[in-house]
Amino acid sequence: MAKKKYYVVWKGRNPGIYQSWPECQEQVSGYKGARFKSFSSKEEAERAYHSGTKTPSEHSKKQETYIKESISVDVGTRGNPGPVEYRGVYTKDGSILFERKPFSKGTNNMGEFLAIVHALDWQAKQEMERPIYSDSQTAITWVENKKAKPTLPRDKTTKEIWDAIDWAEKWLQTHKISVPIKKWDTQAWGEIKADYERK
Repeated sequence: MAKKKYYVVWKGRNPGIYQSWPECQEQVSGYKGARFKSFSSKEEAERAYHSGTKTPSEHSKKQETYIKESISVDVGTRGNPGPVEYRGVYTKDGSILFERKPFSKGTNNMGEFLAIVHALDWQAKQEMERPIYSDSQTAITWVENKKAKPTLPRDKTTKEIWDAIDWAEKWLQTHKISVPIKKWDTQAWGEIKADYERK
């Protein structure tokens, strides 16, 4: 007789603990980014589920969580390149702090770069200093270097976003960055709070 297993679903249609593979499969099959694992005892499954990690040892390694008193930025695109919009939200509750109507043509990384600089500028005007989260390491690096390196050609169709990039680079060269810009850990924390949910 097969030993009974318990299945933990952290990310699926209905997260929870299931007592059979068919029940678990129903929650995760075809679900993008599903996270689940089997355990040999109910106690072990419950510990793992409530810790939010696959194993207790993983939990002890990954204690860090995001700072709720912060700003999260993200981009919405329709094609890459294509129309690009972005917004910044208060990470704690997802309330929108600022948003930019779509540029007619741009790339995801250009939008992410502009969103971070917009967040820096917005905070400077509000006399506020909160960490900023982005899920684009490329854009974070561009901001740190004060120079964007997109491959999108400059032409009539991309003038609008390139003008914004020029503004952002000038802003970075004339202002001091006094807040941390952090990479959002999508795997650990789920989608960034500013996400457009278009995946």
